[in-house]
Amino acid sequence: MTVYLAHFGLSQLPFGITPDTEFACPSRSHREGINLLHFALASGEGFVKVVGEVGTGKTLLCRSLLRELPADWQAAYIPNPQMDPRELLLEVADELGAAEGPRDIPQLVKRINRRLLEIAAADRKIVLCIDEAQTMPRLTLESLRLLSNLETEKRKLLHIILFGQPELDDMLAAHSARQLRQRIAFGHRLRHLDAEEVRRYVEQRLATAGYRGDSLFTPGALRSLYHRSGGTPRLINILANKALLAAFGEGLPHVEPRHVKAAARDTDGALSRSWWIW
Repeated sequence: MTVYLAHFGLSQLPFGITPDTEFACPSRSHREGINLLHFALASGEGFVKVVGEVGTGKTLLCRSLLRELPADWQAAYIPNPQMDPRELLLEVADELGAAEGPRDIPQLVKRINRRLLEIAAADRKIVLCIDEAQTMPRLTLESLRLLSNLETEKRKLLHIILFGQPELDDMLAAHSARQLRQRIAFGHRLRHLDAEEVRRYVEQRLATAGYRGDSLFTPGALRSLYHRSGGTPRLINILANKALLAAFGEGLPHVEPRHVKAAARDTDGALSRSWWIW
C-alpha cells in the first residue's frame, strides 16, 4: 500500500466508497439539496424528503447536513429503519434520551413528546434524519405521522428528513400513505454528475488525498470514466480506484482510457462502451 501511494504521490486512498465528508465535492445537485434542507429547517417545516438513485450521495448529503447544523440544533440519526413501528419509536426515544419506561406505542409517544418539550424549553431544536427510508415497512412509514403530530401552537417539535431511493416515492404514492405524503413540504432529487462535474470530482478527491501535479487521469480517461459510470459518484470511485491500480501495475504515472475500460469490465453496474456511444 505504501509503495502504491508513493507511486502516485498520495498520502491516502482517494477513492474509497465509504461516505466521507472530508472528500465531499458538492455537485450542483448536492448544493441545491443542502441549501433546501437548511431552508426547510429554518422555515420550521415538519417533513422533508431527499430521493436519489443508488450511489448518488444521499448518505454523504445527510452527513454534510449534520456537520453543518447550527449550535442550537440537536440531531437524531437512524441509518437502518427496517423495523416495525414500535421499534422505530424506541430507536427515536433512545436517540432523544427518553427510552426508559414502558415500551408500548402510546407511552413511547408520550415520553418522546415530553422530551421534545424539554428540549424546546431550552431553546433547542431537533431534526430526525432517517437514511435508507425506502427500507421501512409500510406501516412503519405511516407511523411517522405520530411523530409529525408533536407540536406546540407555534412550531413543530420534531423535524424529519427522509433520505431514500426512488422506491420511497412509490411507497408514498400509495393511497394509505396520503396523509403522510401531504405533510412533506419540501422534496429534492439528487441527480447524476455531468462530465465537467466528474472531472472536478476526480481532481478534488485526488487533491484531498495529497496529490500535487498534472492531471493524473488523461482527458480520454476522464471521458471514459464519465460515460462508464453514468455520473454516479459511487461508481466513479470504484472505477477510478481500479483504474489507478491497473496503471500502478504497469508502472505508469497516469491513467489512460484502457485502464478505465478494464475497470468497467470488472465492475457490476458499469456502462458498456456501446451504450454510451449510442
